[in-house]
Amino acid sequence: MESYEREALEAITTRPVHNYRTLTLERITPVLGAEISGVDLSENLSAEQLEEIRTAFRDHHVLVFRDQTISIEDHKRFASAFGELRPVNPAPPEGDPYILEIRTTSAAANVAGNGWHADGTADAEPSLGSMLYITEIPEPGCGGDTLFANMHLAYDMLSPTMRALLDQLTAVHDGAKALAGYTPPADYVIPKTEQPLVARHPETDRKLLYVNKAYTSRVPQLAARESEALLDMLFDTIACTPVLHCRVRWTPGTLVFWDNRCVQHHATYDYYPFARYGQRVAINGGAVKG
Repeated sequence: MESYEREALEAITTRPVHNYRTLTLERITPVLGAEISGVDLSENLSAEQLEEIRTAFRDHHVLVFRDQTISIEDHKRFASAFGELRPVNPAPPEGDPYILEIRTTSAAANVAGNGWHADGTADAEPSLGSMLYITEIPEPGCGGDTLFANMHLAYDMLSPTMRALLDQLTAVHDGAKALAGYTPPADYVIPKTEQPLVARHPETDRKLLYVNKAYTSRVPQLAARESEALLDMLFDTIACTPVLHCRVRWTPGTLVFWDNRCVQHHATYDYYPFARYGQRVAINGGAVKG
């Protein structure tokens, strides 16, 4: 391990740990994710509970709430405590416009999200985060975990020379790349936008790597083959560096809340021919800032 990589890991793993009064927190890994207990999401949470959840979210980026029995209205109420709800786009033909059904049938050849990505980064204002509530899982021991990766650490573990180069660049995020193989509705406007390649978190101002394989198509400041080589290196760094990751094993009644601004996720499809079902609510974010 290079010295700058060790320094980045030491900086993130030796941060002060908050004490909580209204909940119990157990870290999933030293760098990402936490399981939260002592909170019933079917109830109206107190201002102190919500503030402590915000603190945990800011520190750990991926929060796991288990053994929850919630309605759609409970789900939306909890999400709305963190911002304006984001309508599903394209809108579902029926049902609640803020609920995206995550359904895998026993005959599915693949699933959406089966690869490292952040949601909707081709939008001018990508989401703040998502809350996915899973009620049906594959047979026990038959897979279906979701992986998450810390993009603050992905940036910090790059060499100082590489960070200095990336700080100057932007990247094109193209919704058409994410839709390859799918036919969207005729009236759907495919988003495309140019984002800073290194972004800053709007709450902490910490730098983070802002490219993902699902949406990022090229770096306009570079020649085509230079862009491809650089992006492939960054995509491989995200996928092939386990220390960036945490893994969430789903159980029925689990809700996971992740920060879409600084975390990528990978919905692993390793459970064919079993089924899976959940509902996701997203929260509006803002423009990405470098």
